[in-house]
Parts: sequence; structure tokens; C-alpha cells
Amino acid sequence: MAPVSASTLDGLFHTRAQRSPDKVAYRYFDLLQSEWRSLTWSQMVAKIAHWQAALSREGLQAGERVAIMLKNCPEWVAFDQAALGLGLVTVPLYTSDRPDNAAYVLRDCGARVLLIDSAEHWRSIDAAGVALPDLRRVVTLKTPPEGDDDPRLRGLDAWLPATGGEFRHLYSEPKRLATIIYTSGTTGRPKGVMLSHHNILQNLRGILHSFEVYESDHFLSFLPLSHTFERTAGYYLPVMAGATVTYARSFQQLQEDLILTRPTILMSVPRLYERIHAALRSRLDQGSVHGRWLFELAVEVGLSRFEHQQGRQPWKPSHLLWPLLGRLVADKLSARLGGRIRIAVSGGAALPPETARVFIGLGITILQGYGLTEASPVVSVNRLEDNVPSSVGKPLPGVEVRIGNNGALQVRGDNVMMGYWNNPEATRAILTEDGWLDTGDVVRIDAAGHIFITGRIKEIIVLSNGEKVPPGDLEATILVDPLFEQVMVIGEGRSYLVALAVVNRERWEEATQDHPLPDPWPDVLQNPRARAFALARIERRIHAFPGYAKIRRVALLSEPWTVENGLLTPTLKLKRNQVLARYQQVIEALYADLPS
Repeated sequence: MAPVSASTLDGLFHTRAQRSPDKVAYRYFDLLQSEWRSLTWSQMVAKIAHWQAALSREGLQAGERVAIMLKNCPEWVAFDQAALGLGLVTVPLYTSDRPDNAAYVLRDCGARVLLIDSAEHWRSIDAAGVALPDLRRVVTLKTPPEGDDDPRLRGLDAWLPATGGEFRHLYSEPKRLATIIYTSGTTGRPKGVMLSHHNILQNLRGILHSFEVYESDHFLSFLPLSHTFERTAGYYLPVMAGATVTYARSFQQLQEDLILTRPTILMSVPRLYERIHAALRSRLDQGSVHGRWLFELAVEVGLSRFEHQQGRQPWKPSHLLWPLLGRLVADKLSARLGGRIRIAVSGGAALPPETARVFIGLGITILQGYGLTEASPVVSVNRLEDNVPSSVGKPLPGVEVRIGNNGALQVRGDNVMMGYWNNPEATRAILTEDGWLDTGDVVRIDAAGHIFITGRIKEIIVLSNGEKVPPGDLEATILVDPLFEQVMVIGEGRSYLVALAVVNRERWEEATQDHPLPDPWPDVLQNPRARAFALARIERRIHAFPGYAKIRRVALLSEPWTVENGLLTPTLKLKRNQVLARYQQVIEALYADLPS
């Protein structure tokens, strides 16, 4: 469906429903009935109209903001589409975000209505003590308990009218503000990215010109819809293509849902692929030498076939082994993903090269892409016929890129945001005078136009000898080892690098079962022999890095870094400054009494 056939996101949805009324649009698990259920496009339109009738009774004016704080579900879509059709602006919030951050967003955007899971969830935000004078209604999916005296609170069953009407589209201007998406910045308060209907629709057009999505395709939605990548590529894109979306029950049940729903397209951040890769490596480490040899042979032959298919290498006789290697090795990885994956896209962060090597070698086509919320969000992606795994692909059609004076990628196109909400200073800081978005990501671009991310302006470690180290590359390489859940490399202004590493207890006990240490968990992580053991594993992973990138010491931690303890953003990015502050004494101890 071309964007010109629907000038707004709500118009897009309505046009899709007219074209495919009886096709299944969404599948979800009904907890009350303990069964999977489906909704067709026409059924979703009726649902949206019902929600629109309820929103209309709130007396809202076009342009006012309404907020959504739900896990992925059809109600998320219904509320979003109902609001967009009335000319309202939707503001998504992360269910995992801290209450004070959520309260800040609600106040900053002046949200008039909030849709949330339960009264208990709302009370945690209300208890943050942030005045919310604009908020007039809080709608909960679960009925609030009797006796609640908050006049703004209303259960969904009481808020929805008995009947709906027609799905209305009151405004057709594509350049109207559609949504404000708050970036979960690693420093400071989040900024509200303003995206128009046109921004997102043009981004969808570019994506569909880069790889095809069919009505027969099936998406599994598990990244939060509050994440721009999931919202554009996992919600609006299937609407434009007419594909079906199934909402995963939970991240904990994701492996089971992959096998059960058998998606054909998988949109994910690298962490999912990293976890599957780590699980494969863990089983290989416990298996036979022959099993490991067979696995590596399959990967090497598979990679060689991939490079031949891409036109970069000649055919080799070893390719004749693939039918056998596919059955013995590759099909097992495919089965873990449901057995029907046609395209797997990785975005949101860098995909570790070793993870990409294994997946592509075993026949899972991963297309790595790049984007940011301010670009709606996709800037570039690899193509099926032109896939350079170490790159993030070429720009989408209609997106221009260049390298700025600071070496950072700059982007221009119809997908670039309108600006930051109520923050002209931040807008001026990121948009150049001639209209280019400065991403802050350092890149190189080859002669064919492939973009390679080499670092981030604010996250490059400069050692005291002047050597520059991108910590993300080191961290991604170390995390291939399933022993480590999270890693942060440190060394700014120092003469050498050290690391903080959160250890997976189960993997630790497996790895040390032949040479156990006497200390109980987690005290064992402070044992010098334990640190030496972990450092040796790290060194094996990063041996290919330059000598100045050697990690000299490591501190082992048992407590994960999470959104709740303030060390991760809601999009699971590491808040480096907060980690540095939290573990300042630990870090200083790593640098004590060790000659440079």
C-alpha cells in the first residue's frame, strides 16, 4: 500500500481494513480464557470505533496528548488508532520505566488521558509526587478495587460506552504531529521526539522498498510498542503490508511462542540473537569435540555459501556438504525460531560479529540495520541481495546521509523528526542549519554506500596515551561468552582498560564444576582465582583487538543492571555515568597497585 493512498496513520489502518476485512490482523493470548484468539481487520475497526466513542466523551481538542502505558496487545493499537483518528497525539510510555520517569513524561507532554494496566500501577506513578494538573482521566484495563477515591480513575469496562460508531478520520493533513516519543537518554531527562504522520509513513515506504513484506507474512511482537523500532517496523509496517501480528505472552515465554506461532519475519534488538547464540555455545561447550567440530564446519560452509550467493566468492566443492550439514546442524537453529523465518532484522544496537557469523552461517538471514527515534526510526538496512553483515546497510530510498566535520553520520529526509517537544535548545543542538540530523554515531561509508558504525562521539574511551577505544565493540565481543550477562569497559583518561562484568550464576557453576572454589555464591566472585579465571576467558574473546585494547583487570558482580535500579534505560541501554558513579570504589580498586 503506497503512503499516498493514506495520508495519515489512522487512514492507513482504515484503508487496510477495507482491502482485507476478513483477514486475521492480530493474535493474542486471552489470560481469562487461557487460549489464543484472533481479530480480523474489520473486527479491529469496530473495536477502534468503540474506543473513539469513549475518547470523544472526554471533551479533548485536536492536538492534545494522550498516553499509553501497556504491554503489547490489541488494546494498545485500538487506543492509538482511536486517538490518531480524532487528531490527538499519542505518547507511549515504557511499562518497565521507573515511576518518577513516567510521571515526568506525563507532566512534560501535558497528557490529558492515560491508559494503563491497573490501579496499582497508576498509584506507583501518583506516589512519585509529581503534580499532573493536565491529567483528567486514568483508564485501567483491570477494574479498580472498590473504595478508590481518585476521581480520575476509571476501569475500561465502565469507561467504554455500550456501543461505538464509525471509525472517524477528522484530519487528513499528513504533516500534523502524530506522536511524541521520549528517548530514554543515558544521561539527563528524556527528550520528546515529535514525529508527524508523514515522517512515519515515508519511513515505511523506504522500508518496503528495501525488502518485501507480504500479506502471508507473520510477525511476532515482543519488543515494547513504546520502542520506536517496534512501533514502526512491528506495528505500522504490517498494517501497510497487510501481514498478521501475534503478541508474545512474555519475554520469558518467547522461546515457546516462537515455536508455537512460527513467524516468518523477526524484528529484534541484538540481545535476542545474543542469548540464542550464548545458549548454543553453552551446549557446545558441554558436548563432544566431534559435535563442536561439526558445528564449526557447518558455520564455515554456510558462510562460504552465503558469500557465493552474494556474489563475493566463487563456488566451492565444500558447498556440496550443505544438505547434510543443514539437516544435522542448521535445521536445529531454525527450529528454535519456529522453522519459518524468512527475514530476521536486527536493530537498536550493534550486532556482535560472531553472533552474525553463526546465524548467517547456519542459514538464518539477518539483516542488520541502523536508526534512531529522531529518524522515525530507520535510516539504513542491509538488503537480501546485498547483505554486508559487518555494516548496517545502505540508506533507505529517500534518505540522504553524509559524514559531518566531527566524523559523525548526518541524516536528511522526510523521516527526520519535527523537533523536540518544548525543547528548542536541544533541537538546535541536533539539527544543523541546513536541515541535517546529527546522529552522534561515528561512521565510515564505503564506495558502494554501505554504512559502518565505528563508535559514538560521547562513548569513545580515550586512554592517557591518546589511543581511542570504542567500548561497545569490546563489550559485544565479551558478551558472546555466556558466562557474562552484562559488561562495561572502563578506561577514560587511564593508562589501561578494566571491566565490570555481571556473571550468570548458572553458567559460572557449569564452567567451574571441575575446579570449584570453596567460597559460596556470590562471595566466590571476590576470590582472586575467580577473577583470574574470568579475565582469561575475556582475553580469549578479545585476542584479535589491538594491544592497547587489552583488559588488565575485571571486577565480577552478581547483581544485574536493570531499569529498576537506574542503571539501564527503558530500551535497555547502559547508563554509563550511573554505573561509574555506583561502582566508583570498585573501579578505583581495579586501578590500585597495578603498574601501567
